[in-house]
Amino acid sequence: MQKGMHTDTERCVRAVRSKDARFDGWFFTAVLTTGIYCRPSCPVVPPKAENMVFHPSAAACQQAGFRACKRCRPDTSPGSPEWNQRADAVARAMRLIADGVVDREGVTGLAARLGYSTRQVERQLLAELGAGPLALARAQRAQTARLLIETTALPMAEIAFAAGFSSVRTFNDTVREVYALAPSELRTRAPENTSRATPGVLSLRLPFRAPLNPDNLFGHLAATAVPGVEEWRDGAYRRTLRLPYGHGIVALTPHPDHIACRLTLGDPRDLTVAISRCRRLLDLDADPVAVDGQLRADPVLAPLVDKAPGRRVPRTVDAAEFAVRAVLGQQVSTAAARTHAARLVTAHGTPVDDPEGGLTHLFPSPAALAGLDPETLAMPRTRRTTFTTLVRRLADGDLHLGAESDWPETRAELLALPGFGPWTADVIAMRALGDPDAFLPTDLGIRRAARELGLPSSPAALTARAAAWRPWRAYAVQYLWATDSHPINFLPV
Repeated sequence: MQKGMHTDTERCVRAVRSKDARFDGWFFTAVLTTGIYCRPSCPVVPPKAENMVFHPSAAACQQAGFRACKRCRPDTSPGSPEWNQRADAVARAMRLIADGVVDREGVTGLAARLGYSTRQVERQLLAELGAGPLALARAQRAQTARLLIETTALPMAEIAFAAGFSSVRTFNDTVREVYALAPSELRTRAPENTSRATPGVLSLRLPFRAPLNPDNLFGHLAATAVPGVEEWRDGAYRRTLRLPYGHGIVALTPHPDHIACRLTLGDPRDLTVAISRCRRLLDLDADPVAVDGQLRADPVLAPLVDKAPGRRVPRTVDAAEFAVRAVLGQQVSTAAARTHAARLVTAHGTPVDDPEGGLTHLFPSPAALAGLDPETLAMPRTRRTTFTTLVRRLADGDLHLGAESDWPETRAELLALPGFGPWTADVIAMRALGDPDAFLPTDLGIRRAARELGLPSSPAALTARAAAWRPWRAYAVQYLWATDSHPINFLPV
């Protein structure tokens, strides 16, 4: 699989005929004779090759006049892995669009975050995705609207504005155009959903490309959970979310073919952003076949991959929060890092109400932490300086960590901060920024695993040896960590 796959007609036809779900989200099939578009794994009988055309995005299909298939629901495909494995302007733009930036700040806001003109951004997106930022955001709004229609009892007018539409008329027209059904018809056809009885609570399924190994993914999140902000309960990872229009609470439960997601939102306008951030947290848009195929080529890693394929990189819903926690975790145990973080949450976090109990606060924002007294921090003076410098830079906007971050540039900015060494910068790059090639050769767990496997254990030699694992070294880290008996590697009981 590679960039621009939709231009390889022969390969796309083979994927459609084999109903290969691995290609869902990589491209979309538009059928000339029916006027609909599908995901490659659509269960219907494949059309003739001459009646198929291929597009790189659902938005491009919609712009070309095709409507979404009612059987395979291509709008619910996993996202393209391209946007989480690249650091160029198009990939960064797609991550920002998924985070709702166009709806909140417009195309000018999107361009400003990327450091380009609106014309440059529109031209690049159109060239690669067949649709500009407004069309891509419109397709996302349609998907959000459908989800709200089918899973809540909200009035249609409220859904229209919650999904990001400027008017009820635009909402009605878009839904009819994309799904060939009126909003009321979509609700009538939807299966009964008990979540409609609970205002503000939505239950949905987050798709992913198989295989997905939940052990290290949920094990890591549960083992490092900050009391009050995160918890593992009844087979689900639960945490609070700081969102653009309010706050939320999410419960994520692994299943063999999907992740069950239960969201409690203070404002339904945050739905799109909340889903996007949960998908990034769990690395659900990854392409495990490509990742594992590359790592399996190394005879040392091959047995680890074969034993438990589909490991994901546990990431975060808030890059600034993770950066703060990375500093708290410097040179201390997992338990000590949780204790430091819990004290900050109690003293400076924003209280929230959790209907199920257990969660009490949002993790404190950089602005809230910038005003604390450094003497209250139970850590060495040099690390206090590291902490206060980081939160001040984040609060002032001098350092921005987010979906639009340029990975190499941001890593260099982090390394320029006092007390930031390669481990801290690289763990932030891996888990907060989403760099799939971030590597931790100085990490004690990695060096221990390297020695046990017969790999070089010195950072320089291990980095040279790991060149063969590029561009997936962050995933190699997960497989190396998994050789240890630390709780981060096991799904909690």
